[in-house]
Amino acid sequence: MKWVKRIAVGLVVVFALFYMVTRPEDAAGAVQGAAAAVWGGVEAVGRFFTSLAAG
Repeated sequence: MKWVKRIAVGLVVVFALFYMVTRPEDAAGAVQGAAAAVWGGVEAVGRFFTSLAAG
């Protein structure tokens, strides 16, 4: 089963590299969108803990 995970990760990496080479603008937009989503999650967790501490 270890080899299945290794193949899956390899396919994802190859697809990501292919996407970056063939459509760099779209790849940059996808990375920016992912970073914005992560930052939004961090902000939401921060607001949650702030409201817990205030209440």
